[in-house]
Amino acid sequence: MSKEHPSKDIIGSDGNELKGKKIVLCISGSVAAYKAVDLSRLLMRHGAEVYAVMSRSAEKMITADLMRWATGNDVVNELTWKLEHIQLANYNMSDLILYYPCTGNTLSKIAHGIDDTPVTSMASVALGSKIPVMIAPAMHEAMYDNPILKENIDKLKGLVEFIEPNIVEGKAKVAEPELVLNAVLAKFSHVANNSKFKGKNVLITAGATIEHIDPIRVVTNPASGRFGAAIAEEALGLGANVTVIYGQGSAVMPNNASVIRVKTSDEMMNAVNNELKNSYDIAIMTAAVSDFKPESPVGQKIESKGKQQITITLRTTAKIVDQIKKISPNIFLIAFKADSNVTNEQLVQKAYGRMKDCNADMIVANDVSRKGSEMGSDTSEVFLISKDKKILHLSLDSKKNIARRVFEEVSLYF
Repeated sequence: MSKEHPSKDIIGSDGNELKGKKIVLCISGSVAAYKAVDLSRLLMRHGAEVYAVMSRSAEKMITADLMRWATGNDVVNELTWKLEHIQLANYNMSDLILYYPCTGNTLSKIAHGIDDTPVTSMASVALGSKIPVMIAPAMHEAMYDNPILKENIDKLKGLVEFIEPNIVEGKAKVAEPELVLNAVLAKFSHVANNSKFKGKNVLITAGATIEHIDPIRVVTNPASGRFGAAIAEEALGLGANVTVIYGQGSAVMPNNASVIRVKTSDEMMNAVNNELKNSYDIAIMTAAVSDFKPESPVGQKIESKGKQQITITLRTTAKIVDQIKKISPNIFLIAFKADSNVTNEQLVQKAYGRMKDCNADMIVANDVSRKGSEMGSDTSEVFLISKDKKILHLSLDSKKNIARRVFEEVSLYF
């Protein structure tokens, strides 16, 4: 019988970037504590050994047994004669102390050297032993905007690395596990330091646009923005500076990307034109921009009572991708082409023609009618076609992995 806990069977299943790394996952009493389970499993899938440390408040949200199952290791929820904080956070005992989620209370205690819980004691030791510390805050927005808390954050900057929360619905929600994983991978990766993309400026469009029929009804499509988010995360991991012009969608963009929100195709066009006044090295047009919009949008809600049908006249929208090289001739342009119910040959042929029309350097083509490649899905099957007629078929895979392959191909041209 194996001495390893069965939960550790997943270690390295998605990669070995964190192989040999020991990560201490400190969980404080936020309702977001349940996300620590997913994060621990993601870190393990990339090769890490994870040890959970919990405050008593955190145990009101999730149980220590759940974290024992998730990590396959004993959980520290009190300090005993074994000196658990020394065993985990003393000189060279671990590779990273990761606070996820971190409440405002815990953050402020760390800033003032208070170590009255197992979680805060880990920071007290780690800041002395110089083990890297990363903090992912989670709290209500008003608490996050508290000037005293801001002062405590400023006090810790330079000592710890912050993973910024996502400000939505009046809350500073903790960053999603996938984004934290990417931050950890980037921290331990030597790729970014040696990357051809380090310091490059990358402009990405993502998501869907909407076109108003009236103030309430719109023409749009089911694009989620997930491809754009995956591209942005990969670019950031390679050391690039990333700006995302994001329409409608369900994807969460990386916190360390600059995000410009838009709604309509005209707004996206204007945002792209404004950004291209700056110096960009690469433009990646993943957005599913509406091809049609109502000829004459109505300023008031169209009443449906007593009407059997209405007629809406649509006209085509301007092709944003067609303007990129006209404004910035030296930029490396990657276009995206979605199609439906076509053969591989038809998909490649139509995509190559579109690439020539917009003078792109590369195009990513996919058929959204194929199983697993539907709009809004987490996976896709694509063809990468370059200007020199090189064609690369990437079978169904996660958008994250496809994003990695895209940059591998682009690196050949830099």
